[in-house]
Amino acid sequence: MSKSPDAFRTISEVADWLGVQPHVLRFWESRFNQVKPVKRAGGRRYYRPNDMRLLGGIKKLLHEDGITIKGVQRILREQGVAHVSSVSQGLDEMANLEPAPDANVVVPFTAKPAPPQEQIHLDLGDAQKPELQPAPNSPNAEPQTQTQPSYPDASPLLGGIATLAWTRNSFDDQLLSQIAPIAQELRSVLNRIENRSAG
Repeated sequence: MSKSPDAFRTISEVADWLGVQPHVLRFWESRFNQVKPVKRAGGRRYYRPNDMRLLGGIKKLLHEDGITIKGVQRILREQGVAHVSSVSQGLDEMANLEPAPDANVVVPFTAKPAPPQEQIHLDLGDAQKPELQPAPNSPNAEPQTQTQPSYPDASPLLGGIATLAWTRNSFDDQLLSQIAPIAQELRSVLNRIENRSAG
Protein backbone atom coordinates (compact mmCIF):
# COMPACT_ATOMS: atom_id res chain seq x y z
CA MET A 1 0.00 0.00 0.00
CA SER A 2 1.56 3.30 -1.08
CA LYS A 3 1.17 6.59 0.80
CA SER A 4 -0.84 9.46 -0.57
CA PRO A 5 1.15 12.36 -2.11
CA ASP A 6 0.24 14.59 0.86
CA ALA A 7 1.49 12.13 3.48
CA PHE A 8 4.41 12.94 5.73
CA ARG A 9 7.62 11.07 4.88
CA THR A 10 10.43 9.75 7.06
CA ILE A 11 13.99 10.89 6.58
CA SER A 12 14.93 7.60 4.91
CA GLU A 13 12.05 7.89 2.44
CA VAL A 14 13.06 11.44 1.50
CA ALA A 15 16.72 10.42 1.26
CA ASP A 16 15.79 7.57 -1.10
CA TRP A 17 13.63 9.95 -3.17
CA LEU A 18 16.52 12.41 -3.52
CA GLY A 19 19.22 9.77 -3.89
CA VAL A 20 21.28 10.98 -0.93
CA GLN A 21 22.13 9.62 2.50
CA PRO A 22 19.98 10.65 5.52
CA HIS A 23 22.91 12.45 7.16
CA VAL A 24 22.99 14.83 4.17
CA LEU A 25 19.42 15.90 4.92
CA ARG A 26 20.32 16.54 8.57
CA PHE A 27 23.32 18.60 7.43
CA TRP A 28 21.17 20.65 5.04
CA GLU A 29 18.73 21.24 7.88
CA SER A 30 21.58 22.76 9.90
CA ARG A 31 22.66 25.00 6.98
CA PHE A 32 19.27 26.10 5.65
CA ASN A 33 16.96 27.38 8.39
CA GLN A 34 14.03 27.25 5.92
CA VAL A 35 14.07 23.43 6.14
CA LYS A 36 11.90 22.65 9.17
CA PRO A 37 10.62 19.08 9.29
CA VAL A 38 8.10 18.11 11.95
CA LYS A 39 9.91 16.44 14.85
CA ARG A 40 8.11 13.84 16.93
CA ALA A 41 9.11 12.22 20.20
CA GLY A 42 12.64 10.93 20.15
CA GLY A 43 13.68 13.52 17.53
CA ARG A 44 12.26 11.56 14.63
CA ARG A 45 11.81 13.80 11.57
CA TYR A 46 8.76 13.79 9.30
CA TYR A 47 8.86 15.81 6.09
CA ARG A 48 5.79 17.51 4.61
CA PRO A 49 5.44 17.77 0.80
CA ASN A 50 6.60 21.43 0.90
CA ASP A 51 9.72 20.39 2.86
CA MET A 52 10.42 17.75 0.26
CA ARG A 53 10.07 20.22 -2.64
CA LEU A 54 12.46 22.62 -0.89
CA LEU A 55 15.00 19.84 -0.31
CA GLY A 56 14.63 18.74 -3.93
CA GLY A 57 15.38 22.30 -5.09
CA ILE A 58 18.37 22.55 -2.74
CA LYS A 59 19.71 19.25 -4.07
CA LYS A 60 19.35 20.38 -7.69
CA LEU A 61 21.10 23.67 -7.04
CA LEU A 62 23.94 22.06 -5.07
CA HIS A 63 24.52 18.81 -6.95
CA GLU A 64 23.38 19.49 -10.50
CA ASP A 65 23.94 23.24 -10.93
CA GLY A 66 27.13 23.27 -8.81
CA ILE A 67 26.15 26.23 -6.65
CA THR A 68 27.83 26.47 -3.24
CA ILE A 69 25.93 26.34 0.05
CA LYS A 70 26.42 30.09 0.50
CA GLY A 71 25.10 30.64 -3.02
CA VAL A 72 21.95 28.62 -2.32
CA GLN A 73 21.49 30.52 0.97
CA ARG A 74 21.70 33.78 -0.99
CA ILE A 75 19.15 32.54 -3.55
CA LEU A 76 16.79 31.57 -0.72
CA ARG A 77 17.16 35.05 0.83
CA GLU A 78 16.78 36.98 -2.43
CA GLN A 79 14.34 34.86 -4.45
CA GLY A 80 12.55 32.94 -1.71
CA VAL A 81 11.59 29.38 -0.87
CA ALA A 82 9.00 29.20 -3.67
CA HIS A 83 11.67 29.75 -6.34
CA VAL A 84 13.98 27.05 -4.94
CA SER A 85 11.05 24.65 -4.52
CA SER A 86 10.00 25.22 -8.13
CA VAL A 87 13.24 23.73 -9.50
CA SER A 88 12.72 20.48 -7.53
CA GLN A 89 11.92 17.15 -9.09
CA GLY A 90 8.25 16.17 -8.93
CA LEU A 91 6.73 14.51 -5.90
CA ASP A 92 4.93 12.05 -8.15
CA GLU A 93 8.25 10.24 -8.58
CA MET A 94 7.93 9.29 -4.92
CA ALA A 95 5.02 6.94 -5.64
CA ASN A 96 7.14 4.99 -8.14
CA LEU A 97 9.80 4.16 -5.57
CA GLU A 98 9.82 0.63 -4.29
CA PRO A 99 9.97 0.26 -0.53
CA ALA A 100 13.46 -0.18 0.83
CA PRO A 101 14.35 -3.75 1.78
CA ASP A 102 14.26 -4.63 5.45
CA ALA A 103 17.64 -3.91 7.06
CA ASN A 104 17.35 -7.05 9.21
CA VAL A 105 17.29 -9.43 6.27
CA VAL A 106 20.42 -11.53 5.98
CA VAL A 107 21.59 -12.02 2.41
CA PRO A 108 23.70 -15.12 1.84
CA PHE A 109 27.19 -14.38 0.59
CA THR A 110 29.40 -16.75 -1.32
CA ALA A 111 32.91 -15.68 -2.08
CA LYS A 112 34.08 -15.89 -5.65
CA PRO A 113 37.08 -18.24 -5.85
CA ALA A 114 40.37 -16.53 -6.64
CA PRO A 115 41.84 -17.13 -10.09
CA PRO A 116 44.52 -19.84 -10.12
CA GLN A 117 47.34 -17.31 -10.69
CA GLU A 118 46.38 -15.51 -7.44
CA GLN A 119 46.16 -18.62 -5.27
CA ILE A 120 49.06 -19.50 -2.99
CA HIS A 121 50.38 -23.01 -3.42
CA LEU A 122 52.43 -24.60 -0.69
CA ASP A 123 54.51 -27.28 -2.33
CA LEU A 124 56.74 -28.89 0.24
CA GLY A 125 57.65 -31.73 -2.08
CA ASP A 126 58.96 -34.92 -0.56
CA ALA A 127 60.97 -33.63 2.36
CA GLN A 128 63.87 -35.94 3.01
CA LYS A 129 64.19 -37.10 6.54
CA PRO A 130 67.67 -36.70 8.01
CA GLU A 131 69.72 -39.78 8.64
CA LEU A 132 70.76 -40.64 12.16
CA GLN A 133 74.46 -40.40 12.81
CA PRO A 134 76.33 -41.92 15.71
CA ALA A 135 76.97 -39.79 18.74
CA PRO A 136 80.44 -38.21 18.49
CA ASN A 137 81.27 -38.84 22.16
CA SER A 138 82.01 -42.58 21.72
CA PRO A 139 85.13 -43.20 19.58
CA ASN A 140 84.48 -46.97 19.28
CA ALA A 141 80.91 -46.65 18.07
CA GLU A 142 80.14 -48.49 14.89
CA PRO A 143 78.51 -46.43 12.12
CA GLN A 144 74.81 -47.07 11.94
CA THR A 145 73.30 -47.98 8.57
CA GLN A 146 69.81 -46.98 9.55
CA THR A 147 68.49 -44.55 6.89
CA GLN A 148 65.41 -43.36 8.72
CA PRO A 149 65.21 -42.30 12.35
CA SER A 150 62.67 -43.76 14.65
CA TYR A 151 59.83 -41.33 15.34
CA PRO A 152 58.12 -41.60 18.68
CA ASP A 153 54.38 -41.00 18.63
CA ALA A 154 54.27 -39.04 21.84
CA SER A 155 52.04 -36.29 20.45
CA PRO A 156 49.37 -36.51 17.74
CA LEU A 157 50.22 -33.00 16.46
CA LEU A 158 53.98 -33.42 16.34
CA GLY A 159 56.00 -36.27 14.97
CA GLY A 160 59.58 -37.39 14.52
CA ILE A 161 62.36 -35.09 15.58
CA ALA A 162 59.92 -32.34 16.57
CA THR A 163 58.37 -34.61 19.20
CA LEU A 164 61.80 -35.73 20.35
CA ALA A 165 62.91 -32.10 20.74
CA TRP A 166 59.63 -31.13 22.41
CA THR A 167 59.99 -33.69 25.17
CA ARG A 168 63.61 -32.87 26.01
CA ASN A 169 64.98 -30.32 28.41
CA SER A 170 68.56 -30.45 27.17
CA PHE A 171 69.80 -30.86 23.62
CA ASP A 172 72.91 -32.63 22.45
CA ASP A 173 74.78 -31.98 19.22
CA GLN A 174 73.21 -34.98 17.51
CA LEU A 175 69.65 -33.78 18.05
CA LEU A 176 70.55 -30.22 17.09
CA SER A 177 72.19 -31.44 13.87
CA GLN A 178 68.99 -33.32 13.05
CA ILE A 179 66.73 -30.34 13.78
CA ALA A 180 68.80 -27.73 11.91
CA PRO A 181 67.97 -28.80 8.30
CA ILE A 182 64.27 -29.09 9.14
CA ALA A 183 64.25 -25.65 10.73
CA GLN A 184 66.03 -24.16 7.70
CA GLU A 185 63.53 -25.76 5.29
CA LEU A 186 60.63 -24.54 7.39
CA ARG A 187 62.08 -21.00 7.41
CA SER A 188 62.46 -21.03 3.60
CA VAL A 189 58.85 -22.24 3.17
CA LEU A 190 57.60 -19.49 5.49
CA ASN A 191 59.65 -16.90 3.59
CA ARG A 192 58.13 -18.05 0.27
CA ILE A 193 54.62 -17.79 1.75
CA GLU A 194 55.32 -14.29 3.11
CA ASN A 195 56.76 -13.15 -0.24
CA ARG A 196 53.78 -14.50 -2.20
CA SER A 197 51.23 -12.93 0.13
CA ALA A 198 53.07 -9.58 0.16
CA GLY A 199 53.59 -9.34 -3.58
